[in-house]
Amino acid sequence: MTQEFKVMQSNVMAGSLGDIFWDLAPWIVYSAGLDIGCNIYVANPTDTTKEYALMARLSRDTTLLSEEALPVYGYTWFQVEPGDFAVLKGALRFAESNASLTVSLIERETGETIDSVITSLVAPSTDTSALPPSWPGTPGTGGTDWSSMLSGMMPMLMFFMLGVVMVSALKPAKEGSYAR
Repeated sequence: MTQEFKVMQSNVMAGSLGDIFWDLAPWIVYSAGLDIGCNIYVANPTDTTKEYALMARLSRDTTLLSEEALPVYGYTWFQVEPGDFAVLKGALRFAESNASLTVSLIERETGETIDSVITSLVAPSTDTSALPPSWPGTPGTGGTDWSSMLSGMMPMLMFFMLGVVMVSALKPAKEGSYAR
């Protein structure tokens, strides 16, 4: 009995009018009033040129804190060619923290939100100790003492390097190679 397998043809973005992605983590530590630098990617998977707009919403629980259109090259609407994507580099700034930031992609023909990305803006505090350690010497941070961590690893590193040298010294020389 033979079994026949067929390759499934799939397009993740099939049927969609557009997609939005960004390089922000699902949650970030954010101090109100500072810039959040990010890259936003808008993809047009259709076979026609599409016009899109971006809308930023900041909310806490069910309360809407702010809502504003994000201009792209000074305009509310921008075009993306068929099968192409736009890389939008910029910075966002908000007067609030401990909130959810949602950036929605709106398609012009339908006027509907077709996709969105979200991240949580967490205010810095002592409760954020689960975050990765900061660089040593950064003002106002307890962080991890990297120098003590490195000094504890130094003997292991030295033994490893000694082992590598010993193994290479004890290997027999290949025929035709020059060895002293």
